[in-house]
Amino acid sequence: MSYDEATIHVRSGDGGAGIVHFRREKYVPRGGPAGGDGGKGGDVYLVVNPKLNTLIKFNRQSRFHAENGAPGGSNRKTGKSGADLYIEVPPGTIVRDAETGELLADLTLPGQKVLVAKGGRGGRGNARFATSTNQAPRIAEKGEPGQERTLQLELKLLADVGIVGVPNAGKSTLLSVITNARPKIADYPFTTLQPNLGVVSLDDRDIVFADIPGLIEGAHTGVGLGHGFLRHIQRTRVLVHLLDGSAKDPLADFHQINTELALFDDALGQKPQIVAVNKIDLPQAQAYWPLVREELQKLGYEPLAISAVTHQNVRDLLNRVIQQLDALPPAPPEAEALPVYRMEEDPLAFTVEKIGEGIFRVRGKRIERAVAMTYWDYDQAVARFQRILETMGVTAALEEAGVKVGDTVYIGTMELEWGE
Repeated sequence: MSYDEATIHVRSGDGGAGIVHFRREKYVPRGGPAGGDGGKGGDVYLVVNPKLNTLIKFNRQSRFHAENGAPGGSNRKTGKSGADLYIEVPPGTIVRDAETGELLADLTLPGQKVLVAKGGRGGRGNARFATSTNQAPRIAEKGEPGQERTLQLELKLLADVGIVGVPNAGKSTLLSVITNARPKIADYPFTTLQPNLGVVSLDDRDIVFADIPGLIEGAHTGVGLGHGFLRHIQRTRVLVHLLDGSAKDPLADFHQINTELALFDDALGQKPQIVAVNKIDLPQAQAYWPLVREELQKLGYEPLAISAVTHQNVRDLLNRVIQQLDALPPAPPEAEALPVYRMEEDPLAFTVEKIGEGIFRVRGKRIERAVAMTYWDYDQAVARFQRILETMGVTAALEEAGVKVGDTVYIGTMELEWGE
């Protein structure tokens, strides 16, 4: 079960179908065409909900479909547009196209939203096709199909302070003591399998802390879910490096964690660190403390001895955190992704491929959409589609490819028989 990564499939609503209809009123024998247009399909948006802090809900539901537009009505009535669909995600969610890997959005602010699938337009009713030479058209359009895409979501926590350390160093206990968070706590490694967020309200200010699950050797290569955990530290401004004072070698743990941070991201190794040696209430930790303090001071750190269980020196740790945050320059704005310039896809472009004896396949965005929106039951609609083939050059391309009367031509989901 993943808390910080998810793959979802979204589909916007199809446009409603336009209809063929004529006015039929007493004393109006030739009322004329009055078929209304279909309604627009609903769009799909991702929107930030600051109350969420994981992507776990997408383990239960991963497919989302916006509402389709309603068909048009008589007397030129336009069908009702489909309702837009809003999918809530936590702040810090990065959105990528799963097929191309393209970065679509980096959602960080409450209420921020991004359009990920645009609803199809409604088909036109026959009233739209009336001309001076065709005053009673029996032609309309089906609605445009909605967009479908698969999205990759990745969560990076937005916190002021990240608490890091080896498994079982007491990070969850410390977070529960200093904040309103209630993480599950037990005395064995990897109790925490998801980052926990908590808010410290101190001196008229709120500070967001993130308890980052325990890191082990090789975390930068993905060992022990390392990539998933290390990713969450990247946006924190200050790190509280919590050491288990009762461990066999707290200094080795300290160097191991710092090595993993630097190997994963150079910037992590440069983040300000406040070192706290936990479990100082235990005799073994008290015995190690003078040596550990001396060695850390040689490295340029001024460690604190604390006990998360008894709350010893916890307030001093919070004061140190506030001092460190106040000493930092203002947080820079989130860096925007560098623009990637691509040649715009020509909607009129198409390809013709012979896939068998007497069998051809035509592919192209505009021509496939025209197939999906054509009413094949109406002769005038079929004739209009044939004109579209000629205008776009599809007819000439098929003839050049060797199509003959009676051959099969696939366009989109339709199988057509080629005729004169």
